[in-house]
Amino acid sequence: MNQPAEKLHVQISRSFGFLPTEARHHFVVCIPRGSKQDIVLSEHFTWSEKAGSSKVTLEGNENGQIRALLPRFKWDAIADEVRASFNARLKKMGRRTGTWRVGKNLLRREFGKELVLLAWAIEDADPGLVSNALANWHGFVPEERWWLYTQTAAATGHALNDRRKGWRKAVRFAMTENPVGIRPNDQPVVPEYFRTASRRWNQKPLFDMHTDVTHSP
Repeated sequence: MNQPAEKLHVQISRSFGFLPTEARHHFVVCIPRGSKQDIVLSEHFTWSEKAGSSKVTLEGNENGQIRALLPRFKWDAIADEVRASFNARLKKMGRRTGTWRVGKNLLRREFGKELVLLAWAIEDADPGLVSNALANWHGFVPEERWWLYTQTAAATGHALNDRRKGWRKAVRFAMTENPVGIRPNDQPVVPEYFRTASRRWNQKPLFDMHTDVTHSP
């Protein structure tokens, strides 16, 4: 369904760095007005000047795929810190900052990947461990968040069907139960996280420990 151009312009102007003239790949956080409905996080590869983001879906179509559903109380526990973190980076880029509002909230693709990663970490976690996930999320550099998102989305990226499986399970354990600690700036933390998780389950490592963290979003 087409939307008035003015409404789409407002969505973009209030977004977290999304500019369709730069890249059409983006994420949407849909915040319902009531407190009992889940927050919906979806990934979109297209943008229409008439309709905006593609339709959200739980089907096999990757465009508009719902990546995560968060209950309101868990969203409220991370929303302010995530907003502050993204806005600090937008200010460094010389961009307008964003804010969470009821309805559709657009995010540039890098931020969307980072937010969904955090959502995956807490979706099935004990509420008391959300602060651990936030601390560990802050401990990652953006490139590590992008890499983890890409690997997890490829293997277990469906919002419902892939919960509590494989990489999604690894992300939850790694980000809620293992502290980042202090590390040299040039030492990736991601491999150690997943080595710890794989030992916990007595499984082989989920990826080659010598794999480099990609620097592309």
